[in-house]
Amino acid sequence: MTSKMTTKALRFSVAIVGALTLATPGVATPQPREVVNTMAGDVLKVLRDKSVETDIRRTKVEEIIYRHVDFDTLSKLVMGRNWRKLSNTQKDEFKSQFKKHLSDTYGENIDNYRNEKVIILSDREEKRGDVTVKSRIDRGDTDGVLVDYRLRNKDGRWGIIDVVIEGVSLVANFRSQFQDIMSNGGPERLLKLLREKNLEAPS
Repeated sequence: MTSKMTTKALRFSVAIVGALTLATPGVATPQPREVVNTMAGDVLKVLRDKSVETDIRRTKVEEIIYRHVDFDTLSKLVMGRNWRKLSNTQKDEFKSQFKKHLSDTYGENIDNYRNEKVIILSDREEKRGDVTVKSRIDRGDTDGVLVDYRLRNKDGRWGIIDVVIEGVSLVANFRSQFQDIMSNGGPERLLKLLREKNLEAPS
């Protein structure tokens, strides 16, 4: 269900996006730039350890993603105006199926890591109090890949709600796909296609 513009850089970057560091009780909540900087280091540490089997490294990345990405907000943004068309039960299933779809789509790229480095460039405030942290993935043999992480503060904790890679937004990309499906079958067709896609994915 991913579009042709999904590249290895997109997959690698989305793998990185999940490793947000949970604030320790009693310690000031890390600001967005600190979160992304720590996040990058944590994921790269996992990817560098070639002594660990791919499936185990993938599981570690998944656990970090599931724990720290704001999937509630991400799901609403991806669905856009169609979010209101889902029942509460359908919303819960969509979040579950979408999380698995992202994991299956991007997790397969774990072994493509080739000593990339992440450099934090700057940050800026956005509407709704969001903050975008701009970074660059240095790949050695290229000019690097520009990656923007958009974070939102929810209940005192910053969580990633979108990733924009070389101008391509993960949210906008999936929203376009899902809107087409919703227009030609509604929520049940979307959920059915996600279920089928997730069942087809290697375990």
